[in-house]
Amino acid sequence: MSETTLQTPLTIGKLASETGASVRSIRHYDEQGLLTSIRACNGYRAFPLAAIAQVKQIQRMIATGFSLAEIRAFPDCMRMIEGARACSETTPIQRKRLASIERQIADLERRRARLLKTLAEGVVPPLD
Repeated sequence: MSETTLQTPLTIGKLASETGASVRSIRHYDEQGLLTSIRACNGYRAFPLAAIAQVKQIQRMIATGFSLAEIRAFPDCMRMIEGARACSETTPIQRKRLASIERQIADLERRRARLLKTLAEGVVPPLD
């Protein structure tokens, strides 16, 4: 790639193509303040090259269960750099998310056990 190509802003379609995110998701991230775009002369959004890493990082955080509001509250060290290591400021939030996920898993395991017992015995067991 030439120096000029690296400096050329990305269209929303190109950003979607580079990241695998939908155009709709990228618009939403931008509207939520997670990305920075400018308006080109034609009124379309244009994104800096750094937006590729930002979108991928946002997707990773969503995949671990964080909402866009939570992601927006993260410091730039987490939001702006693809693959960024956790910042000390986010550790409590991540631990809280992990505890929530573990509670959900325990609940699902209890439900699974009840359903297995129902199938094996043919009757719905009483609540524990």
